[in-house]
Amino acid sequence: MKTLILGIGNLLLGDEGVGVHVAHALAASQLPEGISVVEAGTAFLDVLPEIEKAERIFLIDAMEAGGPPGSVYRLPFDQCHHPDTLASLHGFDMSRVLYMAGNERNPEVVVFGIEPSRIEWGVELSEPVRLALPEVVRRIQEETTAQLLASPRS
Repeated sequence: MKTLILGIGNLLLGDEGVGVHVAHALAASQLPEGISVVEAGTAFLDVLPEIEKAERIFLIDAMEAGGPPGSVYRLPFDQCHHPDTLASLHGFDMSRVLYMAGNERNPEVVVFGIEPSRIEWGVELSEPVRLALPEVVRRIQEETTAQLLASPRS
């Protein structure tokens, strides 16, 4: 199964860039074959070719869900709130980007969200979000390894 790990967010807005930080850490780690990591930032349209090929997508982003800063969430994309407007902080709403990718496989999309502490100008992550990074990396590594073990061999 071709899996795309997509780190999104704005690196110039503190905790808003956490998805890119996680993607960077995952790209530097050992991942099973068939897993690709893209640090998309806010350039969703640039990753349309990768989205089109994916059978499974892990999105990593800051997510305000009411928990304490640094809380890690995992949920299916269709359970996330989607804005009514065409644009978001990332330039385009991700649901519209997935539609534009035209992926005929209808990939499974899972979101890993990290509760931000502060979204303001700056490139540093807050301490609770920075301390949550290893947990997010570990959970994604575990899922990709489990996926590999569960995949039928050809």
